[in-house]
Amino acid sequence: MVLKVIKAIAGAILLVAAIVIAGIVVPRPLWRSDAADSGTTAYRFLVLSNPIHTDLALPIDAETLARFAFLRDAGLDIDNPNVRYIVIGWGGRSFYTETPTWADLKPMPVLKSFTLDSSVMHVGLAGDIPLDHPAVKPISVSSEGRERLMGFVEGSFSGAAGKPVALGISYGEDDAFFEADGYFNALVGCNTWTAAALRQAGLTTGWWTALPPMLTLSLRLHGET
Repeated sequence: MVLKVIKAIAGAILLVAAIVIAGIVVPRPLWRSDAADSGTTAYRFLVLSNPIHTDLALPIDAETLARFAFLRDAGLDIDNPNVRYIVIGWGGRSFYTETPTWADLKPMPVLKSFTLDSSVMHVGLAGDIPLDHPAVKPISVSSEGRERLMGFVEGSFSGAAGKPVALGISYGEDDAFFEADGYFNALVGCNTWTAAALRQAGLTTGWWTALPPMLTLSLRLHGET
């Protein structure tokens, strides 16, 4: 009986390991047309990582301010000269909004993150970000890639007549949560959203990158860093 249990556990571990490896190694998309990303590198943004979550940091310029002008209505001072980046991420409503720090971790948001939860967009403002920090990955794309990336991010917000809806929830003065499209679960989470954004920008990622290290390794493996 004990031997059967050990074999079952070992089999489960091997299965999970195989899924993780395949998620990193198998490219997505399987092939990419270089013609779709013609042109010189024109735009650099950042991917920010912590042990379980990734965000996109979009540098402030005139076009970014115009696209995200609605953030002013949510009380975000995007015109502050000290702001260098708009930091955007997608995630599960319960876990994302109720867990500003690890000390705030509660059972119910964790449970929802492993089952099914509605989603939110989290937007924060940041000053200078050190590019040599191990949790920061600069990404350079063409002007076409930038346009597709911005379209993907804008399309992730939800609201009537294309106007994103602020939830009136934040961690502090420099961030806000908004309604988002889609549902969050353990298979389709914040890091798969980031990977999808990168693919829209013209990059190749692993097929399934549920955790930040999986996304980072897949980008390196497929020659994107």
